Amino acid sequence: MLDDQWFNEAQTATGTAFSLKITRKLHEEQSEFQFLEIYETEQFGNLMVIDGCTMVSTRDNFFYHEMISHPVLFTHPNPRNVLIIGGGDCGTLREVLKHPGVESAVQIDIDERVTRLAEIYFPELCESNNDPRADLKFIDGIKWVKEAAPNSVDIIIVDSTDPVGPAEGLFSADFYKDCYKALSENGIVVQQSESALLHMKILKEMRAEMQAAGFNHQQTVFFPQCIYPSGWWSATMASKSDLSKFREQDATNKGFETVYYNSDIHKASLAMPEFFKKAFA
Repeated sequence: MLDDQWFNEAQTATGTAFSLKITRKLHEEQSEFQFLEIYETEQFGNLMVIDGCTMVSTRDNFFYHEMISHPVLFTHPNPRNVLIIGGGDCGTLREVLKHPGVESAVQIDIDERVTRLAEIYFPELCESNNDPRADLKFIDGIKWVKEAAPNSVDIIIVDSTDPVGPAEGLFSADFYKDCYKALSENGIVVQQSESALLHMKILKEMRAEMQAAGFNHQQTVFFPQCIYPSGWWSATMASKSDLSKFREQDATNKGFETVYYNSDIHKASLAMPEFFKKAFA
């Protein structure tokens, strides 16, 4: 906190900070895994903070939740079985279950307290928690993927925190190898991949680990995310098959509402900035 009116997240490694004016603190607790805080802000609604880092706000969460979900779901030819690793605020689960063709969505977050707090302070994100297709588990996602049956999942969405603490293992070649084994023939894994402006080292290492695991096709999509460092975020898809095309007509005619995502946004998000193309040339 800067003072009793502002929440401030300073990133020492990148020399940046982000602040929101708050009206009050709604909750704090130390769970078994991390320190959780909920604030009421003046302009961004409620704000969840984990270990001092902004995670989700009422006002801008749609960017992240829609862009980690819909591009990958419309890229896969027929996604039926979806696995979400992390995603305890349940916003990604809600977006996934907007797709009527999805038959099951298993969400695995190691910290149940994140979900229970989301149900209280972000109920709109938890609207699909009782959908019969949803299966919420509070266990180790890395272990679950390792033990998953081969070719049993169409899409794996890794909706994780930064690659430190409980999430560190989600950015490793061993984890991606387990994802490769669990995915079906046209399977795709997508993972939040930080900011290309501030965290290119992480992005490069992540894509190299995906390549080492056998994923020869990769595609990073870019989108705004106000409360995250730099305000510009990314998600990276990796697959056994081509990722350059998506079901554009289905995306155009989607039978559900979104705030940000549409087929034009999907196409735009696939465009590579020049510095990014050079980095991976």
